[in-house]
Amino acid sequence: MAKMRLAGVTKAFAGAAVITNVELCVEDGEFVVFVGPSGCGKSTLLRMIAGLEPVSDGRVFIDEIDVTTLPPAQRGVAMVFQNYALYPHMTVEENIAFGLKIAGVGRQDRRDKALAAAKILKLEGLLERRPKDLSGGQRQRVAIGRAIVKKPKIFLFDEPLSNLDAELRVQTRLEIAKLHQSLRATMIYVTHDQSEAMTLADKIVVLRGGGIEQVGRPMDLYTDPVNAFVAGFIGSPQMNFVNAWVVSSSRDCWLIEAPLLGGARFAVRPRNGGIYTGAEVTLGFRPEHVTVNGPTPSIAGHIEVVERLGNVSYLYVRCEGGGRVTLEQRSVTSARNGESIQFGVDPQRLLIFDSSGRRL
Repeated sequence: MAKMRLAGVTKAFAGAAVITNVELCVEDGEFVVFVGPSGCGKSTLLRMIAGLEPVSDGRVFIDEIDVTTLPPAQRGVAMVFQNYALYPHMTVEENIAFGLKIAGVGRQDRRDKALAAAKILKLEGLLERRPKDLSGGQRQRVAIGRAIVKKPKIFLFDEPLSNLDAELRVQTRLEIAKLHQSLRATMIYVTHDQSEAMTLADKIVVLRGGGIEQVGRPMDLYTDPVNAFVAGFIGSPQMNFVNAWVVSSSRDCWLIEAPLLGGARFAVRPRNGGIYTGAEVTLGFRPEHVTVNGPTPSIAGHIEVVERLGNVSYLYVRCEGGGRVTLEQRSVTSARNGESIQFGVDPQRLLIFDSSGRRL
C-alpha cells in the first residue's frame, strides 16, 4: 500500500494542454475514482501515474518518492486495462504468472502465487483454461489476478468494466469492492459511469477539460456540489435545472421566481454572496426532493412520460410555465401519461447557481 501525490501535473500534446496543473493526494489504502465525461483527461492522468505517458510539467510522488521520470516497472504500480490484454495461447495460470516469469521468479513460486491470486478471485477451477474458454467477467478477473501477484503499491484500473454487459458489470463491480476490502490496497479507478464512482469510491475526483472540478466523498459531492457541472454529472437521473431570477435579496433571504415553473417563488437562505436583485440564476433540485400533490407551494403541469422501474417511478413533467422536470416517486404510482399533476419543491433542498455555474 502507498500514498500517491500529484504536484502541478500538466500534459500537453503538440503544444495543446489536455491536463492542466493538477494537484491531488491519494491516501494510503484509499479507493479513489476519477470520473468525468469522455475527453476530460482521466485516462491520460492515470497513464501518467503509471508511467505510460510522460509528464509535460509537474511531479508524481509515490510514498513521497519522486517517480516522475521512472519507468513503469520501477514505480510499484500494476494496471488493469479495459481490453484485458490476455495472451490467447496461455492458460489462466500462465497469464496470471507471466509478469513473475519475466521478473525471473522460480516456477514453483510462480505457481503458488498464481494459485493464491486465483483463490482470491474464485478462479482456482479455471487455471488450465485459455482466454477463449472464459466469459468476459472471468477474463477481467484474470487480468486483475495478474496485477495482484505483483503485490503492487498501487492498483490502477482503466475503465475495466466497460466491455461487460449490465449484469456482469454489477457482479464484477462488487468483486472489485470486496477485493479492496480484503487487500486494503491503494486503488485508483477510471470510469465515465458515475454509478460506478458512487458505489466504489472512498473519494471521487470529478474532472472536466483536463482539470479537477471537485474532490470529495461520494455523498458529499451528491449533496454539496460546488458547481452546476458536478451537480448535473453526479446523480441519476440528472438534477433538474430551471432558469430563474432574483426578485429581492438581503443578507438573510433571497426571493427567487421561476417563470418556467409557472412563476413559483422560493425564499432561500443565502450560502454565499455575489447576488443582486434582478440577477438571472439557475435553480437546481433533485427528482427525489419534491412532494407530489402535497402542500403549497404547488407547481402545475402535465405528465409527458411515466418510467416505471419497479420500486421507483420517474415522472417526466412539462410545467405550465414551459419547464421540463423529472420527479421521483418511491411508492407505487397510478400516474399516467397526459395526466395533470401538482408538485412542490422543498426550498431547503434547492441549489442556486449563477450564470457561470458557480454555486451560490
